[in-house]
Amino acid sequence: MCNLRSFFTPLLAVLLLQSLVVVVSAQGSASTWKTLTGNPPLVIARGGFSGLFPDSSSVAFQFATLTSLPDVVLWCDVQLTKDGVGICAPDLRLANSTSIAQVMKNKDKLYLVNGIPTRGWFTVDFTLNELSRVFLTQGIYSRSPSFDYIYPIQTVEDVANLKPPGLWLNIQHDAFFTQRNLSMRNYVLSLSRRVVINHLSSPEAGFLRSIVKRFNLNITKLVFRFLEPNVIEPSTNETYGSLSKNFTFIKTFASGILIPKSHIWPSDASNYLQPHTSIVSDAHKAGLEVFVSDLYNDVPLSYNYSFDPVTEYLSFVDNGDFSVDGVLSDFPVTPSATIDCFSGLGKNATPQVNLSVISKNGASGDYPGCTDLAYQKAILDGADVIDCPVQISKDGIPFCLGSINLYESTTVAQSSYINREQNIPQIKAGRGIFTFSLTWSEIQNLSPVISNPYSKYYLSRNPNFRNAGNFLTLSDFLALAKNTSSLSGVLISIENAAYLIQQEGLPVTDKVLDVLSKAGYDDPTSKKVMIESTNSSVLMKFRDKNNYELVYRIEEDIQDVQDAALKDIKGFANSVVISKASVFPESSSFLTGVTNVVPKLQSHGLSVYVETFSNEFVSQAWDFFSDSTVEINSYVMGANISGVITEFPLTSARYKRNRCLGYNVLPPYMSPAQPGGLMQLISPAAFPPAEPPNPVLTATDVVEGPLPSHTASPPPVPGGGATAVPPGAPNGLPKIGACIFLSNLATLITILLLL
Repeated sequence: MCNLRSFFTPLLAVLLLQSLVVVVSAQGSASTWKTLTGNPPLVIARGGFSGLFPDSSSVAFQFATLTSLPDVVLWCDVQLTKDGVGICAPDLRLANSTSIAQVMKNKDKLYLVNGIPTRGWFTVDFTLNELSRVFLTQGIYSRSPSFDYIYPIQTVEDVANLKPPGLWLNIQHDAFFTQRNLSMRNYVLSLSRRVVINHLSSPEAGFLRSIVKRFNLNITKLVFRFLEPNVIEPSTNETYGSLSKNFTFIKTFASGILIPKSHIWPSDASNYLQPHTSIVSDAHKAGLEVFVSDLYNDVPLSYNYSFDPVTEYLSFVDNGDFSVDGVLSDFPVTPSATIDCFSGLGKNATPQVNLSVISKNGASGDYPGCTDLAYQKAILDGADVIDCPVQISKDGIPFCLGSINLYESTTVAQSSYINREQNIPQIKAGRGIFTFSLTWSEIQNLSPVISNPYSKYYLSRNPNFRNAGNFLTLSDFLALAKNTSSLSGVLISIENAAYLIQQEGLPVTDKVLDVLSKAGYDDPTSKKVMIESTNSSVLMKFRDKNNYELVYRIEEDIQDVQDAALKDIKGFANSVVISKASVFPESSSFLTGVTNVVPKLQSHGLSVYVETFSNEFVSQAWDFFSDSTVEINSYVMGANISGVITEFPLTSARYKRNRCLGYNVLPPYMSPAQPGGLMQLISPAAFPPAEPPNPVLTATDVVEGPLPSHTASPPPVPGGGATAVPPGAPNGLPKIGACIFLSNLATLITILLLL
């Protein structure tokens, strides 16, 4: 291990130096920061990269330094052992972050902590030697347990020996240790003679006041940590809310404050942001730096942020009014990218990568899909192409809606049309009320419903607008797009065409051609038209339109494409849409590798678009760090895809303009993930079981006969069903599922460091 460490130390130094050069250059060229000093905000890694690995583990600390800004600060919550040794652990009690309950059975005790009776396994009851038998675990149960029981508890000096760019010690419970005859004051004063402590924080004013004259404040900054406003600070007997109005007093013993994010951007009871407070500007006027806590990628954010952690970080560092001086994060890769790549980035910034941003039912993550609000938001957010999944009404009006089944995107279940429910297995399993069963005027009487694909995780989208917006006819949609100069084109999706023609007498493809022609889209100088379908027969209907891009959608997850299938696809399509799992397959939410599907398709001159990108962290593999930008970057830089199909166009449109993509050397927080990299760090006992491989796309999955001819009167179908069109998935393949990824260089080095 020593030889490996010595071998990689020079390489690490070079890599960090390269990152430093590009970062300093970028930050130097940005507009002046509205921090107290005018310097960029600090990124403070709470317990290292604790959003992925166990808090305060060696791998969490090392990974944070490898994937963050070069001046990242490592945060250690200091606890004292029975023999007075300082260790890094997120709490006085160890049961929630270690294996101590299994190792030290029946050794839990009851103590008063801040006057509250509290039971647990406390650090003060065990020596460091006894704790050597204990291993760290992930303390937040919604995070992956795959890295548990591998890493031992770290002492403060273990972390200092990593030579981090900055070290932040947080002393949360000085009074508790004093009651146990352990002096935190003596410990930190003794430690400061051996270790450089850059920041020292505590919520106990008395503790900070007792050490302020013993530290060189040019080396160590003392920071007063605020708790909830109604909590009483013990040494002053004042509430933290009261102390927040007395910065003159705080300035006598601290150079900065650490406050929860809600003190800056409060939310109402419905989790929507309220106007920001003046606390940052007030603290800056008093000469105090402001650091913000409670920033996590994997908790429900305010609805204003659209589940995008970069957007949240920007609200604290680049809002036009102020910037905090540092952010405390469990996922330091995200604020690192925010500060270096996205801060000060205007909407008109030059794109740094050739990437088509295509909406999925408009900005359907923010508003009900395919409504005027969803399309307007997609345009405002910077989408290149907006999409219309064409459905058709009983009276032959083509319009935009994400599903042919009105149950899925409207309030039809609460309407008087409930008696029109049918079971049509050729279209979709289960019963439904279908668009062709209602006239356009009847459909207009319905309200849209926002999609909530992750409701089982208690994640809901923009509830105040769950039924907002109006449906658009295809004609209205095309007019909107044509009058929007920022759009490069439209994507029109057509499904179930054979059934609609043969069973309902609704020639949907002819209707689309007619509306496109009348809207002026046959003109070669007009916006690009993309026609998408899972059926080759539909695309063949449009092959005479030389200025149209024909897009074949492979709905199922695949691992490969046969050459014969590629040849057939090239005969009727210009591009292909594939799933995320067809690029990066995964197992138990870890990426397992990368397929050759994208390069194979591109080798035949086919552009490759990937769907569907969402911002909710539960939609992303662990390899993406609960950050939608990391996910997008990995598909673009790691797989070289041509475009993304997304429910949140803002995230992708902002990504393609980020300045870091223009650097000569990509910084680590903008490097693509290496599929399979994280799995190499998993404990063998926690290794996920192998999953069956996805199928290979063959020529028989692709080739279809032509669409049936349109007859004026469809034959009657008992029960509203049909038998002429065989049931099954459009491409004939079984459905499986998934996606994910990581920074290849960082993973490789981390693995070697841990050998």
